[in-house]
Amino acid sequence: MSGFTESVVEQAALAWLESLGWRVTHGLEIAPGEPGAERADYAQVVLEARLRDALARLNPALPPDALEDAFRRLTRPEGAELSARNRAVHRLLVEGVTVEYRAADGEIRGAQARVLDFDIAQNNDWLAVNQFTVSESKHTRRPDVVLFVNGLPLAVVELKNAADEDATIWTAFQQLQTYKAELPSLFAFNEVLLVSDGVEARVGTLTAGREWMKPWRTITGERLADPHLPELQVSIEGLCAPRRFLDLVRDFIVFDDAGGGKLAKKMAGYHQFHAVRVAVE
Repeated sequence: MSGFTESVVEQAALAWLESLGWRVTHGLEIAPGEPGAERADYAQVVLEARLRDALARLNPALPPDALEDAFRRLTRPEGAELSARNRAVHRLLVEGVTVEYRAADGEIRGAQARVLDFDIAQNNDWLAVNQFTVSESKHTRRPDVVLFVNGLPLAVVELKNAADEDATIWTAFQQLQTYKAELPSLFAFNEVLLVSDGVEARVGTLTAGREWMKPWRTITGERLADPHLPELQVSIEGLCAPRRFLDLVRDFIVFDDAGGGKLAKKMAGYHQFHAVRVAVE
């Protein structure tokens, strides 16, 4: 284990994502001021050009002002609390963004602007960014891997080094709690959190406490994964394959009132996820 470092775990995670069809890049390559910059500054958490391109591509019948309205509503989610903003974004992802526009005949028309193509996974833009720096309210943090779909940061992967006895899987989980408190703008869009120390891995939602961060134990759902495979690999290949990721977002995430005005975001476990998919098929 002496050569087993956090960077090795990161590179393995990125390789698995790339094999699934995600394009992989480093945060520095798209950072403000760089030749390939996709961000105006480090406070910007949405890759705006990618989102605009996706909205135009997925809604060819909508005029520019309707697309701009959809973009504005997506990037400025409503809600006083982070969990409320997260629910608002989730609804827009699943149901589309309600927009109005004036048609050529002068009539005001309504439409639902699609944000994700749930039918054809390849029609979406899949980007994994390693070391994505975010600055907000005097805090600057750098999550290990942020997964963007159509420019929106829908998943965050935090990794620790299993060879470091002081850095466990729960150190990574605690790191995410810090990020959520300090970078709420990033997590307003989040659908999945994944933590790993390179050996163990757990997945959960924005509001999941430690007890609700669960292992994902299968890749295809036909059988449990080989116990010799790293849990991180099983979690990434089982959950982040584009088709399965889209199904999870659309059909297997719900929000419940947890009491006291708090929202609980719940995600199906791997057994529920695959049992329902088989039943539907």
